[in-house]
Amino acid sequence: MRWVTAIVGGMTGFVLALASDWSIGSTVAIMAGLGFWLGNVLFAGSQQEEPSAAFTGTAPSASLAARVKHLEDRVAMLSEEVERLRQESPHYLAPPEPPVEVELPAEVRSHDQVRIPVTAALPPAPVPLASAEAEPQTSHEQQAAPLATGAAGSEPELPPSLPAKPAAPATPDLLERAFNAARDWLLGGNTVVRVGIIVLFFGVAFLLKYAASNSLLPIEFRLAGTALGAAVLLGAGWHLRERRTVYGLVLQGGGVGVLYLTVFAAVKLYALIPSGMALPLMVVICALSAFLAIRQDAAVLAFMGSAGGFLAPVLVSSGGGSHVALFSYYALLNAGIFAIAWFKAWRALNLLGFSFTFVIGSIWGATAYAPEHFASTEAFLVLFFLMYVGISLLYALRRECEVRHYVDGSLVFGTPIAATALQAALVKSMPFGLAWSAVALSAFYLLAAAGLVRWRQRLGLLFDAMLVLGVIFATLAIPFACSGQTTGAAWAIEGAALVWMAVRQRRLLALLSGLLMQLVAALAFLASWGEPPGAVLMPVVHTGFLAMLMIALAGLFIGWWLQVRSDAGRWHASLPEVGMAAAVWGLCWWAAAGLREIQAYAAELAPEALVPFILTALVLWAILTAWLAHAARRLLAWPLARRVEQALAPVLGLLTLGLFMTQAAPLTGWGWLAWPLALVSTYAILWHLEGEHERGQTSPWPPYALQHLLSFWMLCALLAFEGYLRLREFVPEGAWSWSAWACGVGLCLLAVSTLGTRLRWPVAAHAWSYQVWGAAPLALLLWVWSIGSALSDGDASPLFWLPLLNPLDVAQLLGFLAVAAWIGRLRQLEVSQPPLEVNYLAFATVFLWFNALLLRTLHHYFGVEYEVAAVLASFRWQQVFMLGWGVFAFAALWLVRSERLQKLCVLASLPLMLVLWLWTINVNFTEAGGDWMRLPLLNPLDAVLLAIYALMAFWLARLASLTSLLAPYRTALMSAVGATAFLWLNAMLLRTLHHWTGLPYTLADISHSTLAQAALTVFWALCALTTQVIATRRGLRMLWFVGGALLGVTVIKLFLFDLSRIQGLERIVAFIGVGVLLLLVGYFSPLPPKRAAAEEVTP
Repeated sequence: MRWVTAIVGGMTGFVLALASDWSIGSTVAIMAGLGFWLGNVLFAGSQQEEPSAAFTGTAPSASLAARVKHLEDRVAMLSEEVERLRQESPHYLAPPEPPVEVELPAEVRSHDQVRIPVTAALPPAPVPLASAEAEPQTSHEQQAAPLATGAAGSEPELPPSLPAKPAAPATPDLLERAFNAARDWLLGGNTVVRVGIIVLFFGVAFLLKYAASNSLLPIEFRLAGTALGAAVLLGAGWHLRERRTVYGLVLQGGGVGVLYLTVFAAVKLYALIPSGMALPLMVVICALSAFLAIRQDAAVLAFMGSAGGFLAPVLVSSGGGSHVALFSYYALLNAGIFAIAWFKAWRALNLLGFSFTFVIGSIWGATAYAPEHFASTEAFLVLFFLMYVGISLLYALRRECEVRHYVDGSLVFGTPIAATALQAALVKSMPFGLAWSAVALSAFYLLAAAGLVRWRQRLGLLFDAMLVLGVIFATLAIPFACSGQTTGAAWAIEGAALVWMAVRQRRLLALLSGLLMQLVAALAFLASWGEPPGAVLMPVVHTGFLAMLMIALAGLFIGWWLQVRSDAGRWHASLPEVGMAAAVWGLCWWAAAGLREIQAYAAELAPEALVPFILTALVLWAILTAWLAHAARRLLAWPLARRVEQALAPVLGLLTLGLFMTQAAPLTGWGWLAWPLALVSTYAILWHLEGEHERGQTSPWPPYALQHLLSFWMLCALLAFEGYLRLREFVPEGAWSWSAWACGVGLCLLAVSTLGTRLRWPVAAHAWSYQVWGAAPLALLLWVWSIGSALSDGDASPLFWLPLLNPLDVAQLLGFLAVAAWIGRLRQLEVSQPPLEVNYLAFATVFLWFNALLLRTLHHYFGVEYEVAAVLASFRWQQVFMLGWGVFAFAALWLVRSERLQKLCVLASLPLMLVLWLWTINVNFTEAGGDWMRLPLLNPLDAVLLAIYALMAFWLARLASLTSLLAPYRTALMSAVGATAFLWLNAMLLRTLHHWTGLPYTLADISHSTLAQAALTVFWALCALTTQVIATRRGLRMLWFVGGALLGVTVIKLFLFDLSRIQGLERIVAFIGVGVLLLLVGYFSPLPPKRAAAEEVTP
């Protein structure tokens, strides 16, 4: 029936549109669509309560299953018949043809995908004519029956087929649902009458349109004829109400719609009657539809009539009417709805009146309300509010059920919401007007709840709704009258009380309300965050802090109540977790309250030391919080408070980081009291916490190990940072303040590794926490500091700089000593040895410190700039560093006695040896040396090169004795040694020529010098002779070939280069010298025999 409303309203709007008033027509059509939607939603519940005739038949799935069963029985019967005929006739003894598959009908296949394998069709057996005529095969089953014959005995028995699980039907889209709804309405009952009423509406609309366009009849006759047709429809419908109920209701609905249309056309289109007369006519039509609806128990007629009644003033209004008349008219309509609600529980009608009343009233208030209208408007608002509260109560009493339906909830809760919104607009200019309104509403709903106590068993949810609304409006009265801070505090306490009551009475709604009020209280407070605190006598004694304190205490109380009370855990297993979240919530507000208070008054109390004061106050606040948590754990038996005690060390650690970021001295101001008190409190709380467990556990990670770690690191950081700042203040110049870091950290590491063992608690009791995990970052910091200290020149101003006796080197040596003591302690604790890379890193660190020490010495005593570029730019200081590197490597190889450390030093020196060797190669190519180079080997450069080559030989000997790494590369290594020696000898010869003859020591000048080329030729031949002589005496064929190759190169050079470029005496000397040497080679150094070569021993 709800479609009748939509059709009538839609047709009415269509006719109005045809009559050239599209705005009003579209409005009516939209309201009709709204009416259909409301009817569709709101009448669905009542229709579902009564069994529908559409579902009285057999379900489709059951029908399909029966058909499948019938087909299977039919196939079995035909198979038996075929087997009988085969036995009677020899014709059927032939081998059966391959089986074919017969598909079931489409509708059956959609239910269960079953394919019945049967043999090929056989000629049918002769049957009597009468039988064939009596059973004509017209169905699918009968058409498939002849195909189901064959050798049934030769076929394997088919397993019973299981019905396939039907696939989930696809959800239709919006357009498809609309089409299906229209089709169901048109074909779901008396289709002819429904189509007829639609056609009738179109006819009336076209008739009015044509008559208005062509002026066929006077206006009065047209409207009278239309009204007469509406009366005929009403009379016919009323006459058929008992025999054809649906048909009669459709005719009556159409008649009411046409009457509304006629009155509207007479007022708006043709101005035949005034608006004052049209309104009573529409009231009469509305009353008529309500009467018909009640007499026939047809809610749709009442719905349509009321909709027309509410739309009447909108349709006939000229914009200049009185709001008192409008609201009086609406009061009359609502009285009618109230009267209907006394007899009928029609949800849609109640919601229709509520929607029209408050929506149109809101539109009028937004467009035409003025303060002088308050008295009259307020009276009508209170009247409408009381009416719809009464309607919701009547509905509940009529249905005798709990308020569960959407419409009931809309009226019960929607009425106060809409009324409160309108009331807020009315009293916005009155002081505390909304607060008093909330108090009045709270009192009203609490009285209503008290009146429903006698029906609580039957109307329990309605009673709860009234009680909740009373509490809500009492709660809302607080923010309407007080500030946001006070409101937040009051709501938080109220929510905590609700949670307390909910756990005792096991009321889930009250519990959720109490928890939600904590969030709402926080939002109320945050909304007033920017409000000034006002005049206060002293900190913490003002509304802002006390409000935050109340919110925090409410959250902590809820957390304690839900965790400690056994009733909560027995009621719901997840409540302890909810209590933990509430406790964290309260703790956050506690911390925020302290932080806000400290920040608000820091500038006033300590303007010159703002940051240190804030950090100190936060330290004291954290200490207070920890001790309060300790008291709560012991007095209230709240285990969760232990977590707050354990958090003291991490919080103090974060505050210590704040000191570093702000460069504030820890002991500045009240810091001399706060930080020592923080350390004492941390270890005292740890002592109490461990008192509940076994002390002295030696496991790598005992309980509270993290707290011990953080406490120890905090102590070290405070000592080092305080020493750094104080020393920088006392001696601002030089490297004193930088050295204080390493001294503080090094002393802490040395103390915990040596003296700390004597402390039974906490160091000895937590050896791993302090001497392993706690000391490791200190060693890492010392290493980082050592790397960074290489960038400092170690200025000891105002004192004189001395090697190893300056602040930087003293701190460095202290760091080395502390790390060595720590490593020794690790061995006592039987900690696994560090990886090999760490040893190499330590060797490189010491080497870096040695280079920094050497460069600082050159800087302070010889004026060398403390930069690597200054060393690279001076060959003189390069020789110093190369000699220093050699001394360092020799000391590491010679002084170390442990075989493991010797091997470590040898392998760690590999990069150093490589750099030294490459440096000698580069020097031999590019450096001519100083004036002392006139004497070969007796000059600084050759002395440095000789020392480096000797060191490399010593290193190779140690490497060969400790490892077998050189075995696969011995030949290549000996070749490199020989090539290096040959290059060094050539460079020595050329440098001698450079200093004695003035020959420039460049490649271009040497290549064009006849003297240098002749000397090189003779020298190469002499080297080849020496090599071959040694090879012959030792029987080394390979070495002899090396000498021969050098000799061959010398000869080729002699003829291809020297012959064309060398003239005079130099050419003669070169050729003669080479010739003589060749003779000597042939005489003194013949090729060793193969037998000797096979027995040669590699030197």
